[in-house]
Amino acid sequence: MHNTGMDYPLYDDLKKYLYDTGKASGEHAGTVLYSRGMYAGMLAAEGIKTAQKMTGKSNITAGDLRDGFEALEMTEEKMASIGMPNFGPSFKVSCESHGGPMVTAIQQWDAKNKTWSLITPFSPGDMDVINRLIEEDSAAYAAENNLSERCG
Repeated sequence: MHNTGMDYPLYDDLKKYLYDTGKASGEHAGTVLYSRGMYAGMLAAEGIKTAQKMTGKSNITAGDLRDGFEALEMTEEKMASIGMPNFGPSFKVSCESHGGPMVTAIQQWDAKNKTWSLITPFSPGDMDVINRLIEEDSAAYAAENNLSERCG
């Protein structure tokens, strides 16, 4: 889950280097799905950078990338340095927990201004229910695909 709108320094760079130069239209910039794609891309890049730092290699393997994602820590300081301050919650991923903080927030559409707004803080779900479902589905998938536990 992530925040909404275009009030982030990263959008200033996108405008300067892409939209204003004609390298991208920016037609959907600031929309929820555009922002979600930017957030996903940023997390992928940070996972790659983490893997490269861990291995000391620029050309990483799929296993290296998995390990990088499992060691990924996103702090507010890191998100601000990327130009996305307060864009999403801080979190740390591990081998045991690929889901990060498992929080969500509610967004509301303002039809008059054609904008989305985050109207609640990031809050955790019912982890007793969610974790049980994750564990059950993971165990079933592992059994169906003859996989053994890798973590812990």
